[in-house]
Amino acid sequence: MKRWIKRSLFALFGFSVLVAGLSACGHRNHEFGTQLSAEEYSQKRDKIVDRAASKLDLNADQKKRLATLGDKLYEQRTALIGQTKDPRAEMKALVASATFDKARAQTLITEKTAALQTKSPEVIAALADFYDSLNPAQQQKVRDTMEGRGNWFHRG
Repeated sequence: MKRWIKRSLFALFGFSVLVAGLSACGHRNHEFGTQLSAEEYSQKRDKIVDRAASKLDLNADQKKRLATLGDKLYEQRTALIGQTKDPRAEMKALVASATFDKARAQTLITEKTAALQTKSPEVIAALADFYDSLNPAQQQKVRDTMEGRGNWFHRG
């Protein structure tokens, strides 16, 4: 085969691999970092509760307590994000000018800290309520999963 044909085929193959790689890597799952509506969140929460219920053999009361915990975590997350539609824009605004906006940064930290302080007791109470409702075998499954011995959400 002529040398220019080999080079052309090699370049075409390389370009194909590059485009395929970029398109494969370019698709990201944007669900996790985005703000979900209350309806979208409740659907996701129900899926997670059902999956955890199947792994832990939860009864109806325990599933309800786990759903309550999820709701409290969502409330805390919503309070932590605040009224902004784009939290990254707030962070970008801190460094948008020639000097760092220390006053706005301190205000953001104060707002986030206040949100954590007001919502955390509810989250802790919901977590304790759920965990205390588990029987000893279920509690051990939770501990094992936290230590990495029970791969509930492992893909593969």
